[in-house]
Amino acid sequence: MNDRLDAANALADDVRVRELDVTGEQGPLKARLYATNAKGKRDTLVVFFPGGGFVADDLEDSDGFLRHLAGVSHTPVVLASSYTLATVRPFPAAVEDAHAVLLWAKKNKSKLGWNGKHLLVAGIEAGANLAAVCALMSRDRGAPKLAGQILIMPMLDPGLSTCSMREMPNCPDQEKLADGAAAAYRGYLPNAADRTHPYASPLQSSRLKNLPPALILSAEDDPLRDEAEAYGAKLAGFGVQATVRRMLPAPQMADQRNECACAQSALVEIAGFIAELEGQEAPPA
Repeated sequence: MNDRLDAANALADDVRVRELDVTGEQGPLKARLYATNAKGKRDTLVVFFPGGGFVADDLEDSDGFLRHLAGVSHTPVVLASSYTLATVRPFPAAVEDAHAVLLWAKKNKSKLGWNGKHLLVAGIEAGANLAAVCALMSRDRGAPKLAGQILIMPMLDPGLSTCSMREMPNCPDQEKLADGAAAAYRGYLPNAADRTHPYASPLQSSRLKNLPPALILSAEDDPLRDEAEAYGAKLAGFGVQATVRRMLPAPQMADQRNECACAQSALVEIAGFIAELEGQEAPPA
């Protein structure tokens, strides 16, 4: 495991980053493509959606983590995409953008240096909500076929009803994160009726069969921990392969979330998950 992490650290400095535009539901979106200098097209494309509570563009803040991610497990290509913020248009604009980006990636695989074999969706916090929802949408709409989903400290419960969210320790940083999650959902879901929609609240969905394998990463002192782990258990109950890992406590400052995910064991877990998927039969196009 440590060998994979060492390799990722070594390759992070060798990652090429290219700015590009992708196509969302209603027009172009800013994106970045991360890839090492290895020759040939890659078997795996990871489409990543950053956090930011649905109201901020965290593409730049995710840069360090994504450089490392592009160095793990057979050097996948990583496409990080922005999406319509709730301050511009609330739900379902962001999830429609996210799904449209997946379709765009499938159609433009040559431009991305990807051979089309394995397509994974990933995200952190609000972006992980979009990643989880993309798995639902891709199943419901029949495309694109996903090989896996990687959900890092995901926001999955607009009701903020879990114990880890409600029973916060006396910690100003964690209180700030809990308050931030509440404010994020108010902006993203101004219509209260949308808060139970499965494309807004995957944890509330009663239709979780036939979804791609999931790697779900939580953290010991993260207010989002319980909903992440509950979603993993619910997926497993529907017969979906779900690997849930709780990472050790780390400083959870709101502006350090991506660094925390990178510094802990997340990259090692992701490397193993991708390597396992690449050893399986690719899903049909």
